[in-house]
Amino acid sequence: MKSLEELKELREKLQKDIAMRDDSEKPKIIIGMGTCGIAAGARNILQAVLEEIDKRNLDIVVTQTGCIGMCEKEPLLDVQLPGKKRVTYGNLEVNDVKRIIVEYVINGKIVEDLAIAHFEE
Repeated sequence: MKSLEELKELREKLQKDIAMRDDSEKPKIIIGMGTCGIAAGARNILQAVLEEIDKRNLDIVVTQTGCIGMCEKEPLLDVQLPGKKRVTYGNLEVNDVKRIIVEYVINGKIVEDLAIAHFEE
């Protein structure tokens, strides 16, 4: 830090990051970050999610979870939209993140070729 302005910018960024984790009635994205997920590329998926949300200025809660037992489908990403089915997407690549956010998170249409499970909440 070399100036008060840099400190203020850092504070604003961190507050925005914390707000993304706020549990409320906002859309939620949960990324599997167990060792199996990390080995399969979950860190890159998480980074792509955060970048896409930031680029589109979306108000979405992003959280991480450990292994959920579908190691062969990693990396995994769950999306829970208020009032809609929770959908688990698997075998993801970084370029799949944009499709999921645009088609399901923004437009409400499940990306069937990437979805591996639908859950009623």
